[in-house]
Amino acid sequence: KVHLLESGGGSVQAGGSLRLSCGFSGYTTDIYCLAWFRQAPGKAREGVAAIDSAGTTMYADSVKGRFTISKDYARNTLYLQMNSLKPEDTAKYYCAEGCEVVSLMGSSYNTWGQGTQVTVSS
Repeated sequence: KVHLLESGGGSVQAGGSLRLSCGFSGYTTDIYCLAWFRQAPGKAREGVAAIDSAGTTMYADSVKGRFTISKDYARNTLYLQMNSLKPEDTAKYYCAEGCEVVSLMGSSYNTWGQGTQVTVSS
Protein backbone atom coordinates (compact mmCIF):
# COMPACT_ATOMS: atom_id res chain seq x y z
CA LYS A 1 0.00 0.00 0.00
CA VAL A 2 1.20 3.49 -0.88
CA HIS A 3 1.04 6.30 1.67
CA LEU A 4 0.96 9.96 0.69
CA LEU A 5 1.73 12.99 2.85
CA GLU A 6 1.33 16.56 1.62
CA SER A 7 3.14 19.62 2.94
CA GLY A 8 3.93 23.18 1.91
CA GLY A 9 0.53 24.82 2.16
CA GLY A 10 0.02 28.19 3.77
CA SER A 11 -1.31 31.71 3.34
CA VAL A 12 -0.07 34.01 0.61
CA GLN A 13 -1.18 37.21 -1.08
CA ALA A 14 -2.47 37.23 -4.62
CA GLY A 15 0.39 37.12 -7.09
CA GLY A 16 2.57 35.13 -4.73
CA SER A 17 3.96 31.61 -5.02
CA LEU A 18 3.94 28.39 -3.05
CA ARG A 19 5.44 24.95 -3.63
CA LEU A 20 3.54 21.94 -2.40
CA SER A 21 5.26 18.63 -1.75
CA CYS A 22 3.85 15.13 -1.48
CA GLY A 23 6.04 12.44 -0.03
CA PHE A 24 5.07 8.90 -1.02
CA SER A 25 6.10 5.75 0.82
CA GLY A 26 5.20 2.11 1.09
CA TYR A 27 4.84 -0.09 -1.97
CA THR A 28 6.01 2.49 -4.48
CA THR A 29 7.42 0.20 -7.15
CA ASP A 30 4.27 0.20 -9.27
CA ILE A 31 3.47 3.91 -9.05
CA TYR A 32 2.65 4.97 -12.60
CA CYS A 33 1.09 8.36 -12.25
CA LEU A 34 0.42 10.94 -9.58
CA ALA A 35 -1.78 13.98 -9.44
CA TRP A 36 -2.83 17.02 -7.45
CA PHE A 37 -6.47 17.78 -6.73
CA ARG A 38 -8.10 20.57 -4.77
CA GLN A 39 -11.38 21.20 -3.07
CA ALA A 40 -12.73 24.52 -1.87
CA PRO A 41 -15.55 24.72 0.69
CA GLY A 42 -18.89 24.08 -0.95
CA LYS A 43 -17.32 23.13 -4.26
CA ALA A 44 -16.63 19.86 -6.02
CA ARG A 45 -13.16 18.34 -6.02
CA GLU A 46 -11.15 19.52 -9.02
CA GLY A 47 -8.22 17.89 -10.76
CA VAL A 48 -5.34 20.37 -10.95
CA ALA A 49 -2.38 18.57 -12.52
CA ALA A 50 -1.19 15.05 -13.21
CA ILE A 51 2.05 13.40 -14.29
CA ASP A 52 2.99 9.88 -15.35
CA SER A 53 6.25 7.97 -15.06
CA ALA A 54 7.29 9.08 -18.55
CA GLY A 55 6.88 12.72 -17.59
CA THR A 56 3.68 13.31 -19.51
CA THR A 57 1.71 16.05 -17.79
CA MET A 58 -1.86 17.30 -17.80
CA TYR A 59 -3.22 20.53 -16.33
CA ALA A 60 -6.59 22.04 -15.65
CA ASP A 61 -7.25 25.04 -17.88
CA SER A 62 -7.56 27.24 -14.80
CA VAL A 63 -3.92 26.67 -13.80
CA LYS A 64 -2.14 26.29 -17.15
CA GLY A 65 0.86 28.59 -17.36
CA ARG A 66 0.84 29.21 -13.60
CA PHE A 67 1.29 25.79 -11.98
CA THR A 68 3.95 23.16 -12.69
CA ILE A 69 3.82 19.55 -11.56
CA SER A 70 7.04 17.57 -11.19
CA LYS A 71 8.31 14.43 -9.51
CA ASP A 72 11.53 13.21 -7.98
CA TYR A 73 11.42 9.43 -7.68
CA ALA A 74 14.85 9.38 -6.01
CA ARG A 75 13.32 11.41 -3.17
CA ASN A 76 9.89 9.78 -3.51
CA THR A 77 8.36 13.24 -3.77
CA LEU A 78 5.78 14.91 -5.98
CA TYR A 79 5.76 18.70 -6.28
CA LEU A 80 3.35 21.40 -7.36
CA GLN A 81 4.93 24.79 -8.01
CA MET A 82 2.20 27.41 -7.90
CA ASN A 83 2.94 30.89 -9.24
CA SER A 84 0.76 33.96 -9.80
CA LEU A 85 -1.69 32.68 -7.23
CA LYS A 86 -5.24 34.00 -7.25
CA PRO A 87 -7.88 34.07 -4.50
CA GLU A 88 -9.82 31.45 -6.46
CA ASP A 89 -6.91 29.05 -5.94
CA THR A 90 -7.84 28.92 -2.25
CA ALA A 91 -8.61 25.29 -1.41
CA LYS A 92 -7.33 22.19 0.31
CA TYR A 93 -4.89 20.46 -1.99
CA TYR A 94 -4.53 16.69 -2.13
CA CYS A 95 -2.10 14.42 -3.89
CA ALA A 96 -3.32 11.14 -5.32
CA GLU A 97 -1.85 7.99 -6.85
CA GLY A 98 -3.13 5.07 -8.83
CA CYS A 99 -4.13 6.06 -12.32
CA GLU A 100 -3.27 3.86 -15.29
CA VAL A 101 -3.41 6.73 -17.76
CA VAL A 102 -2.66 10.31 -16.78
CA SER A 103 -5.97 11.84 -15.84
CA LEU A 104 -7.61 14.66 -13.90
CA MET A 105 -10.58 12.52 -12.91
CA GLY A 106 -10.69 11.61 -9.26
CA SER A 107 -12.19 8.21 -10.02
CA SER A 108 -8.92 7.27 -11.71
CA TYR A 109 -7.07 7.34 -8.39
CA ASN A 110 -7.30 5.05 -5.41
CA THR A 111 -4.85 6.44 -2.86
CA TRP A 112 -5.13 9.91 -1.38
CA GLY A 113 -3.24 12.06 1.07
CA GLN A 114 -4.78 14.06 3.91
CA GLY A 115 -4.40 17.39 2.16
CA THR A 116 -2.72 20.72 2.81
CA GLN A 117 -4.54 24.07 2.96
CA VAL A 118 -3.69 26.91 0.58
CA THR A 119 -5.22 30.32 1.22
CA VAL A 120 -4.72 33.22 -1.18
CA SER A 121 -5.82 36.67 -0.06
CA SER A 122 -6.57 39.59 -2.35
